[in-house]
Amino acid sequence: MIDKLEMFIALAREEHFGRAALAQGVTQPTLSAAIKQLEDQLGVMLVWRGSRYQGLTPEGQRALIWARQIVGDARTLRQEMRVAREGLSGDLRLAVIPTALTVVSEITADFGERHPNVRFSVQSKTSTQILSDLDNLEIDAGLTYLDNEPLGRVTTVPLYAERYVLVAKAGHPLLSGPVKWGDLGDVPLCLLTPDMQNRRIINQHLVEVGVEAIPRIEASSIIVLVSHVVRSNLATILPVRAAEIFLKGDDLGSVPLIKPDASHVVGLVAPHREPFTPVLASLLDRARALSEIA
Repeated sequence: MIDKLEMFIALAREEHFGRAALAQGVTQPTLSAAIKQLEDQLGVMLVWRGSRYQGLTPEGQRALIWARQIVGDARTLRQEMRVAREGLSGDLRLAVIPTALTVVSEITADFGERHPNVRFSVQSKTSTQILSDLDNLEIDAGLTYLDNEPLGRVTTVPLYAERYVLVAKAGHPLLSGPVKWGDLGDVPLCLLTPDMQNRRIINQHLVEVGVEAIPRIEASSIIVLVSHVVRSNLATILPVRAAEIFLKGDDLGSVPLIKPDASHVVGLVAPHREPFTPVLASLLDRARALSEIA
């Protein structure tokens, strides 16, 4: 039944029979037959059907909760048995908000040295995508904001407080000292796209001081933002730790943004499910040891 539940989870995630089949590595008729067999076994209709996928029935929505729990537990069991045979090993799938991509290595490098048989996969995702992927068992943990928008039912480990700087080309007049958020009204900016929580945080702090953010350029990549700052009169707003890697040369400079001295907590999130897999439990323990927040 586990394989049928995994197909059911994929269908709920993809909302399309063909895409779900592709994600599971099976043909569409195979997936459709598996869903029908699952319905027969449970004695209820799980999916509204027409000429195409039309959503989950109320019973299907309830079954999805159980499916995620059962599949998650089955994966935990398999990993427990592997650890019993081979020691701590396996794959850890992490999703990370773009502004924390330079920070994730502080966790993975340290953990990898302690547990060389664990392999990491790291993807860049929005905070919303991270929570969705946790629900759908697509990732094992995420690195995201903990205190700005609702997280739902997850396990959290605070790691550090994110603070903000204005980044501009060397010689920019605003680099002479701290800059107030309220002074940015006439500054040409490039910022992350609105689907990024970092952008919503920046908008929030600008609005608080009466400034409307109308960036000249929006991008989903910090590298794109920084490359435009290097080649133009644009400035950008970045978390300190995301900016540090770009400030090692002489091309760019940064100054703190003050009034308010804004900060937001970033940390590890994992499914609210126990027991954790041995690898994930070890990662959470190591994250607690590395936390900068008391």
